Amino acid sequence: MAKSQSHGEISLAHFGVLFLDELTEFKKTTLEVLRGPLEDKKITISRLNSSITYPCNFMFIASMNPCPCGYFGSHEKTCSCNESQIKKYINKISGPLLDRIDIHIEVEGVKYKRLDSSSFQESSSEIRKRVNNARLIQLERFKNFDIYSNSDLTPNLINKFCALSLECKKILENAFEKLGLSARAYNKILKVARTIADLDSSQDIKTHHLTEAIQYRSLDRKYWKR
Repeated sequence: MAKSQSHGEISLAHFGVLFLDELTEFKKTTLEVLRGPLEDKKITISRLNSSITYPCNFMFIASMNPCPCGYFGSHEKTCSCNESQIKKYINKISGPLLDRIDIHIEVEGVKYKRLDSSSFQESSSEIRKRVNNARLIQLERFKNFDIYSNSDLTPNLINKFCALSLECKKILENAFEKLGLSARAYNKILKVARTIADLDSSQDIKTHHLTEAIQYRSLDRKYWKR
């Protein structure tokens, strides 16, 4: 994808989803274009005699393998890549770009036993009800603030709507120091924790909401801080 083409795709994703499969197969210069729009929710496209700025408030979703062969960190198969290959592959995703992604999740290969399992799983309709309820909670919460979701919270509004108990503050402080989190990651943890609490129909952010949100910020320390 060329740089100019990526600008167009970003602007077209406004109030929608931008999904990039095999993220590390894109050029690093193309990926770095995402940093500004993810932060500012707008993008400027410049031409020879003019430039125009478009809104681009979108949900960014991406997938990637942990290495060229795809098996680094796997418990099932042995990775055939060397240290240099893994580092070069992973480093196509810069720290500043990774820092702008709210949730990082590692997905293991699904075994047949799990596919054939009869154990209880929450149905799609039940999940939809929880999501719709969380959306209604947020629309009501922000009806006087000209925003629509927790992802749009400003630092001042984070302080207002993501208040933590003393126990939660201690947990977050320990995570901040242990994981070496940035100020941006700190705010994202609070936004995600607020959303998890909303999905739980909880007015307050509780310890299990916060610890779950923190887990979604730890994957980069496994692969990028090697």
